[in-house]
Amino acid sequence: MAEVEIKQENLVYGKSPLLTDNVMHYCPGCSHGTVHKLVAEVIGEMGMADRTIGVSPVGCAVFAYNYIDIDWIEAAHGRALAIASAVKRLHPENMVFTYQGDGDLSAIGTAETIHAAARGENVVAVYINNAIYGMTGGQMAPTTLLGMKTATTPYGRDPRLNGYPYKIAEMMAHLDGTAYITRQSVHTPANVRKCKRALRKAFETAMAGKGFSLVEVVSTCNSGWKMSPVAANEWLAQNMLPYYPLGDIKSNE
Repeated sequence: MAEVEIKQENLVYGKSPLLTDNVMHYCPGCSHGTVHKLVAEVIGEMGMADRTIGVSPVGCAVFAYNYIDIDWIEAAHGRALAIASAVKRLHPENMVFTYQGDGDLSAIGTAETIHAAARGENVVAVYINNAIYGMTGGQMAPTTLLGMKTATTPYGRDPRLNGYPYKIAEMMAHLDGTAYITRQSVHTPANVRKCKRALRKAFETAMAGKGFSLVEVVSTCNSGWKMSPVAANEWLAQNMLPYYPLGDIKSNE
């Protein structure tokens, strides 16, 4: 079958040249692939492909370097923002960001996260909040909702045993070193567009030297939640968003 050539003037949408042809390892319906696409598009549209350094730690996105064709550094579990801080200080002309899950950024990496934000490091943290440990088997995360069943809370998260989930975005908004804190999602086309605009703003804020930025993306883990992709999106809207409301939390213009 002959390949169909699409004229540039007729092209409605095209794959970002920064996305590689490697098949992603994420489960069907996972939000990671969509967020990867948005990150690649923003970096490309800003013309920063050769000046961007990403830091990915342990977690589902440990192989992010296989999918977005920029420079990457692999960090130990939870230490991505410590690495990113050093890289940005050594190369202030570069755009530096981390890509972390909730178990990484807000559990084992809580100290690195809080102190990088408090110092006002000019980096961006892209934070995937799916309320569960995805890669390691579906255990409870700091963001797991009350009553939510996981491998380690089979009867639902009980605050008397497991404590309460916390909103790290709101916590970080109180720190003087933070410039832009936002919470987005990618469960609908409209939200995908909003998330892309938020990512662009975060990267521009960091490059302007205004301080630390966090883009939290409330996401699905349909395999960990034991749901179909469609059901997971519906569950996110009905259960996650009331507790983790979307929108800008702090923005220093």
